[in-house]
Amino acid sequence: MGAGHTHKLYRHGHSPVHGLPAHCKLIAVFGFVLVVVSTPREAVWAFGLYAVLLAAVAAVARIPTGYMLRRMLIEIPFVAFALLMPFVVPGEQVQVLGLSLSAPGLWGAWNILAKGTLGVAASVILASTTELRELLLGLQRLRLPSMLVQIASFMIRYGDVIADEMRRMSIARRSRGFEARGVRHWGVLATSAGALFIRSYERGERVHLAMVSRGYTGTMPVLDQVRASRAQWTCAAALPLTALAICLLGWTL
Repeated sequence: MGAGHTHKLYRHGHSPVHGLPAHCKLIAVFGFVLVVVSTPREAVWAFGLYAVLLAAVAAVARIPTGYMLRRMLIEIPFVAFALLMPFVVPGEQVQVLGLSLSAPGLWGAWNILAKGTLGVAASVILASTTELRELLLGLQRLRLPSMLVQIASFMIRYGDVIADEMRRMSIARRSRGFEARGVRHWGVLATSAGALFIRSYERGERVHLAMVSRGYTGTMPVLDQVRASRAQWTCAAALPLTALAICLLGWTL
């Protein structure tokens, strides 16, 4: 199984985090996110400690702060939604900077922002230190359904192919003087989308027939078996276990 290229989120390095097997990192990130989601929103200090933990992991992985922040811009829609909650959620009103805001809405906004930001940051660290091929192998190592792993593998492989096809179609339209400037051009764009779907479907049929003719039976061969040592599992477990201790302390206080 191979991805054929390096994804844009991956940052090449030789840090201890890069060296951990992918399935160890997947379990660690999943456990960390599960603990963060389970933490009571009132334990504000706990989320600060979670952020410190992620910052420490990013420092060990040698991921620059600016790089992390740029990759985390993907959560902007969630931030916009959270900022609206104090204005639209009913409940007790409080005065903040001269504005009358909903107290439940403020807590809800904080809950989304804190947990969402930490989850995105953990995912960015995972993607920045693990190649796509290793992620797919890690998912397979964790015994996820083979069909899901294969779908993800082909999606990654042929995402760039479809994007290149769209780019060629766009160049062809522009070379003929077409510019989408209003509703009256939507028909042309819809036709292009239909043509792209047909081309993609036909390409998928050809690729599938080629694979079947070469012995494909529904699963891709695994060329290398990556096994994690006890030390690697211990290193990966440090993040979720530390977060779990913080979470339990947050529930008791």
